[in-house]
Amino acid sequence: MYATQALPHLVPLAEELDKNKVTPGVLGFLVFAALAVGVWALMKSMNRHMGKVDFEETPEEPAASSGAKETADSAGAAKRS
Repeated sequence: MYATQALPHLVPLAEELDKNKVTPGVLGFLVFAALAVGVWALMKSMNRHMGKVDFEETPEEPAASSGAKETADSAGAAKRS
């Protein structure tokens, strides 16, 4: 069956549509699909780059030992002077 033969059968269906209704159509779908593919590519790239990051956070010292460390550091600096 050719498209020209199927067209007369689809015309009555097109007349039933509301002519005042605005839809995004094929162009809107293509723009949305392009944006979705772009976001997917950016997320994939971000995951690859974040996998390369080598970050280890140093553990926090308790408050009591940090005060002792400060006095030891100042005493060591006084000895060097």
